[in-house]
Amino acid sequence: MADSYQNLDVYKLSMKFAYDVYQIVSTFPDFEKFGLSSQLRRAVISVPSNIAEGSGRQYNKEFVQFLFLAKGSLREAMTQLELSKMFGYVDEETFIQIKDQANRLHKMLNRLISRLKKPGG
Repeated sequence: MADSYQNLDVYKLSMKFAYDVYQIVSTFPDFEKFGLSSQLRRAVISVPSNIAEGSGRQYNKEFVQFLFLAKGSLREAMTQLELSKMFGYVDEETFIQIKDQANRLHKMLNRLISRLKKPGG
């Protein structure tokens, strides 16, 4: 699976998620540049990065560990997006759309983890 991570649907969606969040963050106030904006950007970049890095590992067990890290980064990003909504930086419609995307991504990560944990996965 090492050379095919870019073909994984979960990777493709994680890249879209990161791109979409970057678009949202670009509208945040300037004073958040080194605060919430920076943290959120790091969190969303971590999701596809962990998928890619894990896929390059020798064993599925190692890949699964990186997928769990990706899930953690996804949860971190969603918490920061919730805060962004509370602070008035993200409107309700945008938040619902990005939350739906994150939920789909979370389910895809879970399915891939389950598949890799099966014998011969």
